[in-house]
Order: sequence, then C-alpha cells, then structure tokens
Amino acid sequence: MTDVLIVGSGGAGMSAAIAAREAGATVVLITKSALGASNTGRAQGGIQAAIAADDSTADHFDDSFAAGHSDARPQLLRTLVEGGPGAIAWLDSLGVAFTRDDDVLRIIRCGGARRPRLLQAGERTGAEMVQALRAAVRESGADVRESTELSALSRDGDSWVARVRAKDGSETEISTRAVVLAAGGGLAGEAARLGLKSTNHPDATPEVMELAIALGAQAEHLDSWQRHPTGALWPAALAGYALPETTRSYGATLHDVAGERFVDELAPRDVVANAIIRIVEEGRGATAPDGAEGVWLDTTAIDRENGAGFTAKRLAYVHNRYLRQGVDITKERVLVYPVLHYRNGGLVIDEQGATTLDGVFAAGEITGGVHGTNRLMGNSLLDTVVFGRIAGRSAARRPLA
Repeated sequence: MTDVLIVGSGGAGMSAAIAAREAGATVVLITKSALGASNTGRAQGGIQAAIAADDSTADHFDDSFAAGHSDARPQLLRTLVEGGPGAIAWLDSLGVAFTRDDDVLRIIRCGGARRPRLLQAGERTGAEMVQALRAAVRESGADVRESTELSALSRDGDSWVARVRAKDGSETEISTRAVVLAAGGGLAGEAARLGLKSTNHPDATPEVMELAIALGAQAEHLDSWQRHPTGALWPAALAGYALPETTRSYGATLHDVAGERFVDELAPRDVVANAIIRIVEEGRGATAPDGAEGVWLDTTAIDRENGAGFTAKRLAYVHNRYLRQGVDITKERVLVYPVLHYRNGGLVIDEQGATTLDGVFAAGEITGGVHGTNRLMGNSLLDTVVFGRIAGRSAARRPLA
C-alpha cells in the first residue's frame, strides 16, 4: 500500500510528487516512458505570473477570464493566478534559472495580456522546468516507475487499486490511499485520429482521462481544443512545429498573400488562429511548394524593430531550427497555419484538485474549468505547478474512513 499514486510525469505529475513527499506521504509515480517526457518539456514561450511592480493577480485574473470567454470557473482561475508568484519562487528554489537582463528578470508581454507578465528560462522554459523538477523528484525519494502505464483502476473500500502494465507486458497491482491523475489532455491521440498536425508529445494520448470518465468522473468542455496560431507550414520537415508566441511579442507580424496585415498579433490565441483560418478560407492565403495554404509570418520584422542580431540571440532555438532547413528567418518570411495544441477542458476539479471521484485528484491539462474555453499562453506551465502542488498535498492529506 502506498499513500499516493501519481499517473503522469509532466510538470503537474512531478510537482504533485514533490509536494506529496514534502507532506510526508509515500509516493509511487508511473509514467509511460521516461520521467519528464511530456508536453511540459515542449513548452517554449514561458510562464505567466503577476510579479512585476505594475502588475497584479487581479489583472492576471481579468485577462485570463476574458480570454477564456468567461467560461473558466472563477474560483479555480483565482487559485491559479494567486498562486503565480509563489510558483515562480518555488521553481527558482529548485534551480530554474529565469532569464535576466542586467540582473533584472526579463518579463515580456504575450497575447491577451494587458501588460508584460511572461517570464522565461532561456528559450525553452518548459524543458528547463522539467530538468529541475526531474532532479527534485529523484531527490524526494518517490518510487518512480518508468515505462509503466495505467491499465485499470478500481475501488477497494476507501482505497484504490491500480493495475499497471510494464513495457514488457507484465502487469502488477498497486494499492493506494489516493490517486493523482496528471497524464495530460491526450491531444496527440486526438490529432492522429483526426489526421491533424499536433504540437503534443507522442505520449499525450487520452486513455487515462477516458478511464476516469468511465469510472464516473465528471468532465467539462471536452470538445474545446486550442490551436496554436503559428504552426510551421514549410519547410515540410518543420510542419507542425509551433513558432513560439514570443516571435510576435518581439515584433513578427502576420500578412496575407498580398502583404496586408489582418489581425492584432497579440490578441488571444483563438482570435489570431481564427483570423488565419478565415484568411485562407477567403482565398487570401499563401501557398507552400507542396500546395498547403497558410499566411506569412514576417519574422524579418524582429531585427528591423530591435536591431540586427536580436533574433539570433533571443530566438536562437527557432532561428537554428530553420537554418538547419535552409531558411534564415532574419531574411525570409515563413509560412504558418494553426496547429492543434491544447485541450482546454477535462476532468472537473475543485480548488483542492479533487475530482468528483472520492480519493482521486487531478492536475494539469487533464483537468477542465481552470482556463475556460481558451487559454492564455504561459498559463499552462503555471497550471502544472500551482495545481500539481495542490493535488499532491491534497492527496497526501486524504484520510481513510
């Protein structure tokens, strides 16, 4: 018998494991492949938190609530944004090196935010978080079982019994007082089913969410998916790669085939994505050599606005990915089209991360209600930390009857 079983090892699962261990619980964490292999590690842009002197959690709430079409549950969103400053301090204590300019934290504005609120750890904030969280999980003493997936979950009185399957096909059972589901929204699986491109990690499949729903867990907004506006369209080797929103924060602009701008590039993601789709449907899109249609993202505007060398320094990862395909984004525009990115909905939880199944908690993209029906960039990484830690603590403290 373990105190807490955690399913999934992205930002939410690892944050939950650390928090549960800090609360004194024994923890078993299972993950389909390697510890930390997840969508979290693919998040490039940054993490939002209201820590600037001219910012507030109230403004962060208002921006997020509006972007989510007022569909977020206010108490969950308030928990998210009010937990932001503490989440940044905690990540800093784990060794996440947030980017500074002249010893001052770099905080930039992203789409849907009224003022700069986005912190970065280099260009791949999610990967930096995964590295720090992975080390902390290992140091915590949690029992980590890699290449192990959840195949069944059933009640045993006040406890739960999980049947898990190892990579070699062998199955074992784990009895636990509480379960934390942190296996993501499963959009890689949905994208494959629909024949769409996705930014998701290949492990992001929906069976854990489906299992919980089959057991009677309530869910909301399951059909609300977010498209990242600037998915690479060409070269073909980059198709589906999402150019981070920071390209637009730094000055890249969107244009139709005639060179006309058609949207506020720093509007919420769904507004920008829908505008691009509309332009293509109206016949105003640009055509890639393979016939795919999209719009131009003028990345050359970044250096024009900020000075030569800015792109190579601030967006080195993006710049180098394109250079390897023979494209210099400081000299050439790139073709983009929205790509499947995030499930806005999921399992219903309360402010303590509890689902509607007694003893089952959830955190991260597998949950719904936090963001409404559209999410601001940077709020997903914040979600994994804030609600991951909450779910881990709640599960650790769950008493048996």
